Amino acid sequence: MADLFYLTEEQRMIRDLARQLAREKIAPLAAALDETEAFPGEQLELLARQGLLGIWLPEAYGGTDMGCLALALVAEELAWACAATATQYVVQPLGGLPILLSGTEAQKRRYLPRLATGEILAAFSLSEPNAGSDAASLRTTAVRRGDQYILNGAKQWCSNGDHAGVLTVFATVDPSQKARGVTAFLIEPGLPGFAVGKKERKMGIRGSPTVALHFSDCRVPVENRLGEEGEGFTIAMRTLDLTRPPTGAMAVGLAQAALDAAVAYAKERRQFDAPIASFQGIQFMLAEMAMQVHAGRLMVHHAARMVDHGLAGNTVEASMAKCVAADAAMRVTTDAVQIFGGYGYTRDYPVERFMRDAKIMQIYEGTGQIQRSIIARELLRS
Repeated sequence: MADLFYLTEEQRMIRDLARQLAREKIAPLAAALDETEAFPGEQLELLARQGLLGIWLPEAYGGTDMGCLALALVAEELAWACAATATQYVVQPLGGLPILLSGTEAQKRRYLPRLATGEILAAFSLSEPNAGSDAASLRTTAVRRGDQYILNGAKQWCSNGDHAGVLTVFATVDPSQKARGVTAFLIEPGLPGFAVGKKERKMGIRGSPTVALHFSDCRVPVENRLGEEGEGFTIAMRTLDLTRPPTGAMAVGLAQAALDAAVAYAKERRQFDAPIASFQGIQFMLAEMAMQVHAGRLMVHHAARMVDHGLAGNTVEASMAKCVAADAAMRVTTDAVQIFGGYGYTRDYPVERFMRDAKIMQIYEGTGQIQRSIIARELLRS
């Protein structure tokens, strides 16, 4: 594999550990998790015991500081086994990175060591019912009154919002200022005026809970503000630049799982007195699927390595990687179902779940259209 030329020994070891855990412990539970929409608590506890939850955190806060590429490697292996568990795994840095990037030392000490061990889980809440792709148009307001902010409004599509011990929530101190009014806050469950709302019934990643959040005169101490007023949008975008490569890696893992299943099935399934793998039409499909998986993986690894090498301005590369990998996952899983034929449309085989899980890869952390807008904006910048 090409990655042998640039992965360190430590990165290969962490990938191999994740692969073993994913295939032996997590994959056997994936179908039941999907069927019952159960929370993957057992799986997350396993990852925590193995030290995998904190690999994105510096050693000073209980992590192992292995970087973005290592995070992407683990995310890919987990998604190969169970996309819902992988989503929960990546939500931990998604909710925690804003604290690492912009938190005070007191905030970092309060939350990050507990995130590293899995003592608490994190969540990230930017989207609203009327502010999805247009993330700067938030309507959840934060009005300062003395040493508190009063939050009012509703948030939408919050992964893990009902299980998180800390939520990074974005509200606006001045809606007329659009992005310049967005401010970040650290919310803990139990705050008066804060409530978890509807849990969505989803097509895929059904074991990863997605909920609404409601704020009704919720009093948030000033010391829970993350960064300064008006810095929230920048914090959110910086975070997404770092998490889009691991999100793309999840798409790669899903696509690889679908490809592996399709190759195995094509060798076994016989029609017209021959394995269907002997037919050129099937061979071409498999070859195309393999190329898409490989291309997506290389783009994800490139974007992640940019982060690890401290290279500024990885926004475009992160968007490219996430977009290409997500599109590949949708195409490859769809083709896998086609190769399985009628059997692929049933829950007796995992490819129908792969296809359902793949669709969200083109939507969350910025839709494919938003990624293309980001890329085009950079191309056309004068």
